[in-house]
Amino acid sequence: MRFTPDTVPFRRLIEGTHEPPMPESAAIEELRAAVRIDPGAVYHFIAAHEFPLAEPPLYTFVYRGEADAVRLRHWIHGLPTSQPFHRLEHTDLWYRTLELPDASRVEYKIEVIREGAVQWIEDPLNPYLARDPFGANSVVTARGYEIPPWVQDEDGLARGALEAVVIDSEALGPDRRATVYRPPAFRDSRRYPLLVVHDGGDYLEYARFATVLDQLIARHEIPAMVVAFSHPGDRMAEYSADEGHARYVVDELVPHLEASYPLLDGPETRGLVGASLGGVAAFHTALSHPGRFGRLLLQSGSFAFTDIGPHSHGPVFDRIVEMMNGFRAAPTAPAERVFVSVGVYESLAAENRALVPVLRRTGAEVRFVEARDGHNWENWRDRLRDGLAWLFPGPLWMIYE
Repeated sequence: MRFTPDTVPFRRLIEGTHEPPMPESAAIEELRAAVRIDPGAVYHFIAAHEFPLAEPPLYTFVYRGEADAVRLRHWIHGLPTSQPFHRLEHTDLWYRTLELPDASRVEYKIEVIREGAVQWIEDPLNPYLARDPFGANSVVTARGYEIPPWVQDEDGLARGALEAVVIDSEALGPDRRATVYRPPAFRDSRRYPLLVVHDGGDYLEYARFATVLDQLIARHEIPAMVVAFSHPGDRMAEYSADEGHARYVVDELVPHLEASYPLLDGPETRGLVGASLGGVAAFHTALSHPGRFGRLLLQSGSFAFTDIGPHSHGPVFDRIVEMMNGFRAAPTAPAERVFVSVGVYESLAAENRALVPVLRRTGAEVRFVEARDGHNWENWRDRLRDGLAWLFPGPLWMIYE
């Protein structure tokens, strides 16, 4: 779904440059009336509710404490990133109400300003946190969003094994690391598809990729497969359309895996995965080595054309812009099937939308998914089933002895 000027919550926020009126929360209005009679009503209100308050399509963020000002800091591209809280009269309770479309998931922090000091904190009233390499954010989910059951551990679920691999690379240097997932009931007498995942450590820790694999294999939605979770060194340099990185994957990592594990041959059995700058690395590797990987899973890729995306971020994005401009001028299929996902609340939505028609002109099969989420690991986690099951459909891939 794409948002238009008539779509909640953006309607009010794009009509003019002044701050729009805040939607009215019925619960806050009831509290305002109760406080006039009993100032202690705030304590009962906090104890009786979960936060943020959910009155779909309204969601109210609440902070309690002395402060000079309180603000909501979120990562919804296109909205002011700093939304002021209002203080409830004669109390130390602050609140901010937003309208959110159903099925939305938004990460945020609360900014507290006190005596000139500014502090960003996790919401003390909200236990739901999402973690990433930079720490944790609080999360609000709108009506209709649910954490997928296939990202969660279950008693009795058969689990794959993880083992460390170290490669001395001529292309990138010594001690290149990867974590290899061997599926449950792995046997040397079988042969398996291969998936190479960029930012492998983050996918394992923050997107629960190993659990997702265990679940989807157990449900026969994907085949049992070997998955190499690659760990970058200098990520910004290696993942920005760098030929050294592509050579490492194609000429060093994959041959090492072929020598160590029973793998299927053919591009239809080989896939690359990447998110953000890792999506660029996956795309560039496949594009610069045609016929090696038949499946691509690209999530919120940091793609940029001359007329779309950042142009002043230095040599990292200069190389990406050069690659993407060349691809648009003379498009060739990087893979037979390409799955692209992006969050409508992130700044890279336009770039990923622009990539899709160019991919389709190459003759590749393309599936494009947008979600009401942002640029974060749980968004990418929630799209893994759609991508993997389409790229590697289970019923067609039951490989026996």
